[in-house]
Amino acid sequence: MPTQAPATAVHAAETLLALGTRIRAHRKALRVSTTAAAEAAGMSRVTWHRIERGEASVTMGAYANAMVALGLEFGILDPAGEGAAERQGDASGWIPARVRLADYPQLKSLAWQVHGIDELTPSEALSIYERNARHIDQKALEPHERQLIEALRLALGDGTTRAV
Repeated sequence: MPTQAPATAVHAAETLLALGTRIRAHRKALRVSTTAAAEAAGMSRVTWHRIERGEASVTMGAYANAMVALGLEFGILDPAGEGAAERQGDASGWIPARVRLADYPQLKSLAWQVHGIDELTPSEALSIYERNARHIDQKALEPHERQLIEALRLALGDGTTRAV
């Protein structure tokens, strides 16, 4: 039986969920089964599923083993540190843990039915973009928003990028 999850801050829980989502998306993009990935990482299939769900009770070593098994790099990023400006310049493939509606004008206009919420999860944002793709104003679509859509489709969609 898995250990009891420790008390986790909201931001930490969101980070683990985003990490698990990213690991799952990469595994699917590689077309690797859960069983094969778990065996390569030296863990059970159940632990692998718990990692993909972003559970806090899974050890950090297990997360690191999962990433190594898929060929992903593990590192620490300090958003307020020296490298922040460099990362903002090249954010291709990067998706935020929460998508702020105020930062993406087309998403904000497509999400007109969402009241009292300033942020969406990446999967919610992708769902809104894809359901309402025919209503996106291509001329008004800013480069950073186009980049977000492509990254969301790559990470959470069917693994392909296509014209917005």
